[in-house]
Amino acid sequence: MRAHHLALRKAPVLQHNAPSASVSTLLLLRHGQSVWNGAEARFTGWVDVPLTVKGRVEAVAAGQLLRSRGFSAKKIDVAYTSNLQRAYETCELSLASMAGPQQHTWSSARIRRCVGLNERHYGSLQGELKKSPALAEKYGEETIKQWRRTMNLAPPPLDDKHPHYMPPPAPTTESLEDCQKRVLTCFRNEIEPVLFGEESLPPLPRSSEQGSGLETSMNKPDERVVMLVAHSNTIRALMTHFDNVPHDAVPKVHVPNSVPILYRFDPVTRLPISSQLQSAAGGSHARWVLSPDNHAQVKKALEPGGMLTRALFDACTSASMAEGGQNHVLTMAELEAGLTALIKASDADVHGGVDNAVISVAKKVIRELYSCPIRGNKAASEVITLAEFERRATALTAELPEWWADPSKGRRRWALEQGYPEPAAALAAQSRSSAQSKKN
Repeated sequence: MRAHHLALRKAPVLQHNAPSASVSTLLLLRHGQSVWNGAEARFTGWVDVPLTVKGRVEAVAAGQLLRSRGFSAKKIDVAYTSNLQRAYETCELSLASMAGPQQHTWSSARIRRCVGLNERHYGSLQGELKKSPALAEKYGEETIKQWRRTMNLAPPPLDDKHPHYMPPPAPTTESLEDCQKRVLTCFRNEIEPVLFGEESLPPLPRSSEQGSGLETSMNKPDERVVMLVAHSNTIRALMTHFDNVPHDAVPKVHVPNSVPILYRFDPVTRLPISSQLQSAAGGSHARWVLSPDNHAQVKKALEPGGMLTRALFDACTSASMAEGGQNHVLTMAELEAGLTALIKASDADVHGGVDNAVISVAKKVIRELYSCPIRGNKAASEVITLAEFERRATALTAELPEWWADPSKGRRRWALEQGYPEPAAALAAQSRSSAQSKKN
């Protein structure tokens, strides 16, 4: 019996006609805004900078959203995070928020730090402004772009005279591929055994409100829920691994700030069970967890003629926009400049500015446009018209899982769209109904 069980676990493909009744859940969350994020962004890498006030608010909001979607803090078996404070603080704040008024249901003892989840090391670029004219003059804008968006190229290594140098075993620079290998090693060695029930979780001390004694995990070993709070490049490394994204498409995968991302796995095959949604980076099993308000604002902002599409173009050149209308053409660099201006204005808005999910979707559209031919014209891959941007944004928002935001659509539809098997009770009722119809 044991040998048969092990054989099943090594199955290379998911048996769709006989799915496992159990589900392993992984929640991915990129840390909130740090002091080196935002409009005046710097290459942060392994530099241990804190969250901004806005970043802390984003972390709390992410926790509130997860709680509203059924992920309370007590359901999280283990939370993993990097050794960097911006990720760890986001993790703590999110878990506390997921607990709501029941703060006794979570404990920092369930948080595990893993250096393998640290952000990509940017070498001698660490601490430099991403839009620094001096940096562009020294290395060239195209070279810097290649370092950031090509899998096997790395920035120059830093030495012990660099203000952000760290002694071994810290790296001195990394390519995207180096970062991905490090993250996947951490996932296989540290996280997989917990996620898929191989590792027994030790009982943890109860909080003072619960009295003395130890408390065990509430989930069965094959129904674990693991949360992972890390950084854009480390989460991207995991997502592209889960979705089998080819190397040349990896840089197109966008990881939103403080928007939870859900993956569900069959614990036997260890493969994702959600259906794939198509994008410029290929198919993805990932699901962004959005609130009804997030979803409504994204739809409104990115629809044709919506606030964000117009704002992006207006931020670049309102005069030529008026002259060219829907056919006005912008380069990708101009579009990114418009997004930066919009983020800066949003950060300065005392009322909260543009919804974080809206900004995240806009970034995703822009990232996927790089090296992506527009209407079959490869030469046009670095320019776009307003009409084309709106078309692509509309297509992307149509893929967002609206059933997450509308519980009235029912758990059955949600379960089926996630790839869950039909509940046994539902199948039995369907069978009885079919038998009765045949009798009649």
